[in-house]
Amino acid sequence: MPELPEVETVRRGLLPAMAGRTITRATVNRPDLRWPFPPRMAERLTGARVLTLRRRSKYILADLSTDETLLIHLGMSGRMLISSPSSRETLGEWHHHHPAPEKHDHVVLDMEDGTRITFNDARRFGAMDLMPTATADAHPLLAQLGPEPLGNDFSEPYLAARLKDRNTPIKSALLDQHIVAGLGNIYVCETLYRARIHPARKAGRLSAARAAALVPIIRDVLAEAITAGGSSLRDYRQADGELGYFQHSFQVYGREGEPCQSTGCTSTIARIVQSGRSSFFCPTCQR
Repeated sequence: MPELPEVETVRRGLLPAMAGRTITRATVNRPDLRWPFPPRMAERLTGARVLTLRRRSKYILADLSTDETLLIHLGMSGRMLISSPSSRETLGEWHHHHPAPEKHDHVVLDMEDGTRITFNDARRFGAMDLMPTATADAHPLLAQLGPEPLGNDFSEPYLAARLKDRNTPIKSALLDQHIVAGLGNIYVCETLYRARIHPARKAGRLSAARAAALVPIIRDVLAEAITAGGSSLRDYRQADGELGYFQHSFQVYGREGEPCQSTGCTSTIARIVQSGRSSFFCPTCQR
């Protein structure tokens, strides 16, 4: 599933194509994805101007001139694809053509300048919803989220306080969306390796200093991944169709049995399963 860097990369790719522009036609090709689409979604989107395009956790939020906000969740395989019409002259007339529709093109947004935004989702675990902008933060998918890891509310004192006395593994605590929003398995593994913390260590057993030190490491890992366009595993693509390449910088994730990259370490990367998810780590460097 795309994590925060992938979703932020998609948002940035969509920004110049959508922000400040009107949706001249919305086409909805099925009644639902993971959940039913809201009533009259195509009608409510058609004619709306996109005021801003923001991100909350792993959700993209498009604030509209109609005082509604379009929530987009990519799910396991969802992709937001941008296409510009190609022109071809036939018998003295110019015709504009987009790529041929694909089987899993579920929602299509035609913008005022001819650009087309297509939500393609082969596994249909993604979602779209419409909600009043004024109360968007109270939406069931957003209401219980913790602070953004790249925002000011995610501070060193905050994280140290939230981890204090917790009896869950630090890996599970950082994946808890109530504590910090948007972190996923890949980037938590990479963060804990850089912090030299074993993923199974109890969160409450960390000193306040070690807990606080996680904050700048988390921000560095996420910033590097966003700069690299995210990590392309399975179905993820950027909005322009290109692959992200942060996966080439993984130090532990997916590297079971390969040498640890720390200077002087002779161990190999190990893997354990925690709450059904693989955790990759160096048994020597991480304690």
